[in-house]
Formats: sequence, C-alpha cells, structure tokens
Amino acid sequence: MSRLNLDDFTDLIERPDGGVRRDAEARRERQIVPAGALGRLDELGEWLAAAQSAVPVRPIERPRVILFAGDHGIAELGVSARPAGGAEQLVRAVLEGASPVSVLARRQEVPVRIVDMALDCAPDVFPQDVGRHRVRRGSGRIDIEDALTLDEAEAALRAGIAVADEEADSGTDLVVLGDVSVGGTTAAAVLIAALCGTDASVVTGRGGLAIDDLAWMRKCAAIRDALRRARPVLGDQLQLLATVGGADLAAMTGFLLQCAVRKLPVILDGVVAAACALVGQRIAFRAPDWWLAGHDSGEPGQAKALDRMALEPLLEQGVKVGEGTGALLALSLVRSAAALAAELPEKPEAEQEPEEKEPEEKESE
Repeated sequence: MSRLNLDDFTDLIERPDGGVRRDAEARRERQIVPAGALGRLDELGEWLAAAQSAVPVRPIERPRVILFAGDHGIAELGVSARPAGGAEQLVRAVLEGASPVSVLARRQEVPVRIVDMALDCAPDVFPQDVGRHRVRRGSGRIDIEDALTLDEAEAALRAGIAVADEEADSGTDLVVLGDVSVGGTTAAAVLIAALCGTDASVVTGRGGLAIDDLAWMRKCAAIRDALRRARPVLGDQLQLLATVGGADLAAMTGFLLQCAVRKLPVILDGVVAAACALVGQRIAFRAPDWWLAGHDSGEPGQAKALDRMALEPLLEQGVKVGEGTGALLALSLVRSAAALAAELPEKPEAEQEPEEKEPEEKESE
C-alpha cells in the first residue's frame, strides 16, 4: 500500500461557494420576513446554499446518520461508566432500534449506518455491511502503547475516505456523524489537548453516563500519560492518530476530509467527532467550512475543539448520550432553515428597496 499523502487534502478541498452565499443573502433581503428576524436560521440557510452551490437552497432529502464504532484499550483502566469492550452492546441496540438515535432516526425517516472499525468482538457478529471496513479487534491502550500501527492507521483513514465516497456517490446530501465506542472520549480528549496545547484536566469530561470522581481522576491520569506519548508526534497527523487515536477516530478523520472534498455537508455530534474534526483542520485548514457543530454535549474537550475551529453549536439541550443523538436533533433545525430560505415568498417588487447607484461625477466646466 502506497503511503497516503495527507497534504493533498489542502489542494483538494475548496471553500463553499462565496458568490452563491452572497446571492443567498441578497435573496433573503428580498423575502417578506425581515432579514435577521429568523436568527441563526438565516445563517444556516445561506451556509447550506453555499455548500450546495444553489439558490434557492434545495431541501435536505437524503440525509444519513453515519456512526463509526470501536473499542479502546484505555477503557481497561475504568475511565468509562461502561465496561471495556462494551461497544458491541451499544451497536446491537442501535441495529435493533432500541437506542435514542434509532428512535429519532425512525421518526425523522433517516437511515442509520454503522461502520465497525475496531469492535472488541468476533468479526462475524454483525452483518457484513457493518464489518467490511474493520481494521482490527480493539485499539491499543494509549497510555502505554500505540492505539494502532501506522499501516492500520492508514487503512482506517482510507476506510473513512471510502465510506465518504460511497455516501456521496449514493446521493446522500447531508451526514449526521457520530461514534459508538467505549473509551472513545478519552482518546478524543488526548487528541484535543495535544492539538490545543492544554493540560489533561482542561479537557477531561465525565462521558455520556457521568462517571464518578474517582473514575474522573483515573481518566485524567490516563489522558495525562497518553499526552506524553502524543506530543513528540504532533507534526505528523497520521502518526498522531496511530499513537493516541484509534481505528474509529482515524476513519472519522478520513471521512470528514473526504466529505469536504466531495462537498458533502456534515453535522458533528459530540467530543469524538469534534476531536477528529480538529485533526482534519490541522491537515486541511478549509475543511471545517463544510461542517456544523450539532450540539453542546457538555464535554470540556468538545468546547475546546469547537472554539479552535470557530464552530458554534446549534443546540444546547444537555444531551450526553452520544451515538449521533444530539446532532440528529440539530438536523431538524437545518432542514427548517433550508425550507424557510427556499419557500418564504419575496416582497412585491414595489416594496423592495432599489439598489443604491453610484453618484455620477459631474463634468468639469
């Protein structure tokens, strides 16, 4: 396998169409509801028009929830309220329709796709379409060993790129991106602390099930130890993902970058998606222009990452469960913004303010 050159993404990723965004802003000025009266919905509609390169903006008709799944060896230290290797049960709940994201997805008629990258279970436990991109069984314990080999990290990143291409080619027009993992928030916190130059305590949260103080201290110590291993490889993002990331995080990073290449908008869920987005920003600085922050999960690492990327969460509902749930709630907001931008009628021509003309210069006598 030839080594992947991540620098290529800088040249491949373009910003959303600025000219189209100006056209969308001008159209909004002509609509019957005063500009600004709809708050962030105006901004969302204009962002989506630029991403689609279309005015009026097209409705979101084929969204999809994509969840990358994996177990992390660091969970052995008791840093999560869930048992190490427990992501298999979470995946099963999603597939059986018994998880929050499954319920919301049914109501919104949005399909959910799970991509097993490193679950700690036999590869044939789930259907072939779930496990065909798997890189390994579980990721390494990042406080004392690498999460992946460099070849595994590259294979995972390429898998994420392939999934993005599959979605873009199938007509998906917006992605809700999340993770299904145990120990994933710990790995995400290490990536964020390393890339933002902060200490472990600044990014250590309590996870979806709110670990107790003792578990929080164990988690903080694990992040501190992993940070020591991360800092020497900060200049090489693939090596960073191999050292302290995991197969699911590497795949999500590749997925996000390729979605930006394919001009496919993404709503980010929680701290794991935010960490992968932050790695993606370090690889290609224009990439975050294609992403929205779905919600504020309450994780300090997520807040740190989003602030670094200048992304403001769309919702603040205190949703901590992960698995794309908060970002899926935000999808309704994005769809509403698209509908308002496209369907609100324009003011009668007589009521529209004429464009200001440049004063003509008088000829000198």
